[in-house]
Amino acid sequence: QVQLVESGGGLVRPGESLRLSCAASGIIFSIGAMAWYRQAPGKQRELVARITSGGTTNYADSLKGRFTISRDNAKNTVYLQMNSLKPEDTAVYCCSADIRRSSRDYNWYAYWGQGTQVTVSS
Repeated sequence: QVQLVESGGGLVRPGESLRLSCAASGIIFSIGAMAWYRQAPGKQRELVARITSGGTTNYADSLKGRFTISRDNAKNTVYLQMNSLKPEDTAVYCCSADIRRSSRDYNWYAYWGQGTQVTVSS
């Protein structure tokens, strides 16, 4: 089995920063792209940022310059540095990863974490 576990969420004031982490564990042969999504109350889930195994990144246009995604392949972990947070950033943030489970299985499987709450409020 594979698990993704997020951490680092919490309550912050506008303008402050948070760093989210998401660690993958279990039967993992290789991890491809990893991503962060968020879902605010009453809204659809949206892609925040994505990073390939080689380090290529892409971001939601509205978040460029404030959020930075990175990964540590040795730790099977993806990070999301969030700066200058705004109340509209309040959401549940989830990570996802495309994972190969075996050298003999060439399929990539998408896994999701449970999510971590980020609340930005004064």
